[in-house]
Amino acid sequence: MKPRSRNLLSKAVDALIAAIEIYNKPVFQYREETFAILAINAWELLVKARLLQLAGNKMAAILEYERRKKADGEYSEKAYRRRNKAGNVVTVGLFKAIERLNSSYGAAVELPIRQNLEALSEIRDNAVHFANKDLAFAKAFHEISSATVANFVQAARIWFGDDLSGQRMFLMPLAFVSGVNTVPGLCMNGEERHLAKYLEAMKANDSGHDGDFSVALTVEVALKRSKDGASNVFSVSNHPSALPIRLDEADIRETYPWEYKTLTQRLRLRYENFKENVRYHQIRKALEGDSRFCRERLLDPLKPDGTKKKFYNSNILREFDPHYVRRKKPVNPETA
Repeated sequence: MKPRSRNLLSKAVDALIAAIEIYNKPVFQYREETFAILAINAWELLVKARLLQLAGNKMAAILEYERRKKADGEYSEKAYRRRNKAGNVVTVGLFKAIERLNSSYGAAVELPIRQNLEALSEIRDNAVHFANKDLAFAKAFHEISSATVANFVQAARIWFGDDLSGQRMFLMPLAFVSGVNTVPGLCMNGEERHLAKYLEAMKANDSGHDGDFSVALTVEVALKRSKDGASNVFSVSNHPSALPIRLDEADIRETYPWEYKTLTQRLRLRYENFKENVRYHQIRKALEGDSRFCRERLLDPLKPDGTKKKFYNSNILREFDPHYVRRKKPVNPETA
């Protein structure tokens, strides 16, 4: 049986594929709004899958908690699982899940991802006001949404070791969808102008970011006819002497999901006298030689001589118990 994190990851991928399928239908009248709704849902599932992965698939990591009001009017010290009217437990939303990744696991989501999702959320929340399908707005939306997809694919690779390149996850360029390549004069209503201005501001923020993720992407497509076979730069061989390559990054990331920052943050929340000092580093380094607790892997599996990084299994926490004093009360419910 697949762990909960892998199940949520699978659902996240399905949600994003559905969003892309709808967007790439040129005659679908509600495609931008539908994409925004489904893509936000996909990212919420992806972030929750990441939380579960780091929490050893404990549901507490993604649940909402609340203090209950007692008979004397005071609120209880104990935090209870919040439930909806049907009696089912309530899980955290997208942005609270992002905050919890940082506060509970030291696994902060990069700022470009956060800004891109904020822009997409504005599109979703303002969808009811859209009345005019102006190309200027469609262009801004396409750039934000293209980054949403690219960021998702990259995050799935970095967080879970999953290669989604075979899923053909891309948005059709506007020139193919709309049959135009120029933007006419603006004729948006007031709400659309406000949203378009906000999206432009978000795109402007992207220029200051370096790294694997983006707030917005401009996609340029060029078609070139080739009369020779020079464009065939890759080949697949079934020759018996060919070097076999097997990538099992997904298994590695599931078993050893914690980075150094995550381990350190969890220790900080677990012990009342923990300090990130020489003593801590000595204890940690002694444990890193045990394959039950630590594994070193390449950041890019396709580059054997590339940079390596250590990842940790959550069972390493118990090995620190003889050295530090456990907190009597957890800092927050999901760390208990």
